[in-house]
Amino acid sequence: MQYSNLGSLTRFTFDNMEPRGTRGSKRNQEQFGRACEAAKKFAAEPEGWLVLGGSSGSGKTHLAAAIVNERIGNGQPAFYITTPDLLDHLRASFNPDSEVPYDEFFDRVRNAPLLVLDDLGAQAGTPWAKEKLDQLLTSRFNSELPTVIVTITPVEQLDDRLRTRLTDPGLCQVYMLDEEQPTSEYGWGPEFELQKNMTFINFKRRNNLSLELQDNLDEAYRIAFDFAKNPEGWLVFMGETGCGKTHLAAAIVNYRYEAGKPALFVVVPEFLDHLRSTFSPESKVSYDQLFESVKKAPLLVLDDFGEQSATPWVREKLYQLLNYRYNGRLPTVITTRLDFDQILGEVDPAISSRLVDQNTSTPFNIMAPDFRGDRRADKKRAPSRGKSGRYR
Repeated sequence: MQYSNLGSLTRFTFDNMEPRGTRGSKRNQEQFGRACEAAKKFAAEPEGWLVLGGSSGSGKTHLAAAIVNERIGNGQPAFYITTPDLLDHLRASFNPDSEVPYDEFFDRVRNAPLLVLDDLGAQAGTPWAKEKLDQLLTSRFNSELPTVIVTITPVEQLDDRLRTRLTDPGLCQVYMLDEEQPTSEYGWGPEFELQKNMTFINFKRRNNLSLELQDNLDEAYRIAFDFAKNPEGWLVFMGETGCGKTHLAAAIVNYRYEAGKPALFVVVPEFLDHLRSTFSPESKVSYDQLFESVKKAPLLVLDDFGEQSATPWVREKLYQLLNYRYNGRLPTVITTRLDFDQILGEVDPAISSRLVDQNTSTPFNIMAPDFRGDRRADKKRAPSRGKSGRYR
């Protein structure tokens, strides 16, 4: 059990699993049922690779953990780890003070009798991360070692080399647990082409940062990713322009859309401008219709809070919006250039008290500087190559 690295996932077994899942259409329930039977057979006699895909909450991690628990119950070893945690452990093992050297830890994972790799696709898409994953999976592929891979990215959207590994007909079984589509009520408008492409996968590490700043940015990533998987309460990202807070907020929305779940991204000053425009007789959307759609969104991102004008009407509308979501405990992500002290000192107390309420909100200060400074430095070092930043 200690070797398995399951932690709290020991509670996920085949015995406490609904054989056809708990949600979705009849077709999705049938898909889950087939995947469940395949997982039970794999747990009894692990051979080849079992690939599980599907949206968040579809039950794929439950199936993967149940396989490990079943093997442990039969006295057989199995090792579970998420892809982001694997890469974090590999990075940490370079530290001279690490209890487990890099080579020892990498070999432990690469040669595990049964490896369960969860959340493939959630890792930062750096060249180093891709190289380590390729080394690991190529080694296990060539040795045909039993492996369970849970992917949050549709298999067809993975890069060619990885996709060919995971879909090899001679070694792999691929099961999609559901095929829910994003709700049509919410989606990216044409003004959000930039945010539409901001995902957890392309949230790049910034190798020029100090260890403290990189750890801070990694922690922001983990907080955002955990929130995307299970949105509860409020998440407030503070930091200067270009630190990455908008990218992470947009990545949460894109993750929810990929999972077939509703979410809404609005820029606060622009939302208030749209709200004012509804008073025009020529407006095609009524005030109540627009305000209610934002106020009641199942998950709402309020980007650039604090950049709006401070008129009495604006304060009133923001209070109505935030108070409704606070009382209803509706999941909300807020990004702002204001720091903690400024929120307490410059924002209307009726609003600031809700933003920092520890029972509801998780304020996090992203300390990384504007990524545009990285790009300027890169251009000075290598003007012919140039690097494009991924943060905003």
